[in-house]
Amino acid sequence: MKLLFPILAVIGGLAVGLQATINGGLGKKVGTIETSFISFTIGTLALLFMVIFFGKGNIMAVGDVPKWQLTGGLLGALYVFIMVLVVPKLGVASSLMAVIAGQLIMGAILDHFGLLGGRQIPFDSKRMIAIGLFFVAIYLFYRK
Repeated sequence: MKLLFPILAVIGGLAVGLQATINGGLGKKVGTIETSFISFTIGTLALLFMVIFFGKGNIMAVGDVPKWQLTGGLLGALYVFIMVLVVPKLGVASSLMAVIAGQLIMGAILDHFGLLGGRQIPFDSKRMIAIGLFFVAIYLFYRK
């Protein structure tokens, strides 16, 4: 059970890698914004099915949450749009490495200040070195 969540996170990462390739190819044929729309429409329909048949929460409580918590969908749409745009130019691996770099930076900021309800984890020299090494990896991976 202890390994379940890390394994699920890896599966999520594999899915994002596939999504980048699939959406990048679709974007070449139908357009960047159009592909983003198609991707979100199909995802929305899949989630609607899951809510109807498997949902156990209270979707009507959405009116009671702080409005800033509703921006996740916009951020997801921005991510898909950007990936459709950059994957054909940079390739899947380089695009994903850049995304992970952004996630690490934002994660370190959120952790350091305990923002948005997260646990506060100070940014120390080990984390700084780790992020620096990741940027070295991006450079080595992408350079031609």
